[in-house]
Amino acid sequence: MRRKHPIEALIEEGEHQRLDFKFEVSDSRKIARTLSAFANTDGGRLLIGVKDNGNISGVRSEEEYYMIEAASRMYTRPEVPFEVRRWDVHGKTVLEVYIAPSGERPHLAPDKDGEYKAYIRVADENILANEVLVRAWRKQKNPDGTLLRVSEPVERLFAWLDGHAYISLRQFCRIARVKYPVARDILSDLIAMRTLDYVVIDKHIAYRRIA
Repeated sequence: MRRKHPIEALIEEGEHQRLDFKFEVSDSRKIARTLSAFANTDGGRLLIGVKDNGNISGVRSEEEYYMIEAASRMYTRPEVPFEVRRWDVHGKTVLEVYIAPSGERPHLAPDKDGEYKAYIRVADENILANEVLVRAWRKQKNPDGTLLRVSEPVERLFAWLDGHAYISLRQFCRIARVKYPVARDILSDLIAMRTLDYVVIDKHIAYRRIA
């Protein structure tokens, strides 16, 4: 019985929040969005030379590595560090690119119009992080910390979460009777303080208490 290669074992997991397959790297900007999403979420691995269906095609040249390097150095802000390991899998070369979860969030990458934005990894997709998350990550890097006053909107928020699993920004605006900028700032403060976390429901970001 043939011994299974470590990369084959990874491939069997299928694409998920911490694993992505790429047949080839043809666009450093697009790869930069994946690097950003992994770094801003839980980290992950990118397997280059693997098709979406899990078949191993192998990389064609050294150019693949340099495209990843360009994605990190030229198209992520701040630069997303990565590690690469080359694997020989039955005569074909697969690049395993590891991205650690980052303490320097938010990492930005260009969208299709060239505008730099933050991404998060959700299941097997990269989606845009919203303003609440970006503000929360920036507040977490503030050496002076975050100060939150327990106001009536905050009390309304906690009362809602006592009976519901999560809340959207729009719901918070409604139940707390506050405008978007106030709701955004309260939610980002609570995430920065690690009182709330985010959850993605049908590609929409919502917020929940940390157990």
